[in-house]
Amino acid sequence: MSTSLATVATAPLSRQRVAALTVLAMTAFAGNSLLCRQALKHTAIDPATFTTLRLVSGALVLWLIVRLRGDSGVGRGRWRSALALFLYAAGFSFAYVSLSAATGALLLFGAVQATMIGVGLAKGERLSGRQLVGLVAALGGLAGLLLPGLAAPPLAGAVMMLLAGVAWGAYSLLGKGAGDPTRVTAGNFLRAVPLAISLSLLLMPAASWDTAGTVYALLSGALASGVGYAVWYTALRGLSATSAATVQLTVPVIAAAGGVVLLGEPLTLRLVLASVAILGGVWLVIAGKRAGSR
Repeated sequence: MSTSLATVATAPLSRQRVAALTVLAMTAFAGNSLLCRQALKHTAIDPATFTTLRLVSGALVLWLIVRLRGDSGVGRGRWRSALALFLYAAGFSFAYVSLSAATGALLLFGAVQATMIGVGLAKGERLSGRQLVGLVAALGGLAGLLLPGLAAPPLAGAVMMLLAGVAWGAYSLLGKGAGDPTRVTAGNFLRAVPLAISLSLLLMPAASWDTAGTVYALLSGALASGVGYAVWYTALRGLSATSAATVQLTVPVIAAAGGVVLLGEPLTLRLVLASVAILGGVWLVIAGKRAGSR
């Protein structure tokens, strides 16, 4: 059985399967925002406990996936990557105490992209005129979203989500060329677990949970994170780098739609304008890379 699963894991993918896996992965990633916001707004679970349960269940599912594929181990994760993963997961949870699903997903996406673009510029990458326009538009969208006003997100939550985005951007950069991404991610999740448990122990006086909150946290870790990452890494085998970057623009959109439809969150004009600026700006940067590589 393990041999056949390993064969399937490396078999060529049809366009239809790549498309289906991509849609599933993007929905799972957006689902993290919806599950976390629902849990921290409507249940008794605290953000530290949510983070721990998410990372523990994600580590378990990724370990099972790696074992079922016939691999002998979970991969050589790195402590630096595990720390970045933990900081992302913790900042994500604490941010969603006060942020809407749509605002949180947009801030996270913007911070991730800004971090990765910024590192590229620091290493000597040069942007074309169109890419510069896109970068300015994206940063302007982030600034506009955060400007004081009745529709502005809570500052503490926004800062926590921006820091989570920086951590995820760092995690993505650290993971480049690290080997089989599913195995490496499994190893990083395992290393992040003791960090999350330490945070929960530190904040034990404020700890609380209930059945609903626990279920949401486990779904976030096991399905939206563990299975979501494994599905995404499989889909990546059939996507170009530009296509992979472009489809990720859909995650904040899916999260926003889910927040409005499933969680009853308002869709403000500020959020719509910021979304257009940030997502459109990032698309211009990505499109510029594609044009420059021809």
